Amino acid sequence: MLSLSENNAGVTVNLRELADYTKPGVTRKALVKDEHHSFSLVCLTAGTKIPEHTAPRNVSVTVIEGRGVFTLEGREITLQPGVFIYVPANTPHALSASESLAFLHT
Repeated sequence: MLSLSENNAGVTVNLRELADYTKPGVTRKALVKDEHHSFSLVCLTAGTKIPEHTAPRNVSVTVIEGRGVFTLEGREITLQPGVFIYVPANTPHALSASESLAFLHT
């Protein structure tokens, strides 16, 4: 895991190069994590589904590559590169990957 250094040095990564679809299902790579922030690259192989759930904090999803469907409070959102979704804390959401899918989860 990369982490913020004590002198707040920046971190640079190429998200497409880090995308990993070698294991079936979901792969999560922590990029930066500290007491206030968490940035992860999440990869889903084609056909993977994450059932409806909630998170105790606000999160965002920014699609890097691939395609799928994100369901937010019953509303379906098409996932494709460049799509950004903000999910308020405790909001029901789910997703499915029709293609191998990578997104930044913050």
